[in-house]
Amino acid sequence: MERAVRLIVTGRVQGVGYRAFVEDRAEALDLAGWVRNRRDGSVEVVVAGHAEAVEAMVSACRNGPRAANVAEVKITDHAGPPLARFTLLPTE
Repeated sequence: MERAVRLIVTGRVQGVGYRAFVEDRAEALDLAGWVRNRRDGSVEVVVAGHAEAVEAMVSACRNGPRAANVAEVKITDHAGPPLARFTLLPTE
């Protein structure tokens, strides 16, 4: 079963390798989507793929890399266009 979600991750998540961490995990889990920093200090993540892999990514995002301090992960379903691969996007 396929699933796509959008995450807004807050806390100490910029300047600590969070985007690279997400990109590595997404590739390891064979997920499509993207990650970007937001001007408000949060990180936005969209992932799509097998439901089990998406859940594993959500769990990984709750912890982040060692230097991160995740305060909250807000999750919503993503209903955007189909995603083919995982990419890093510029800050929005």
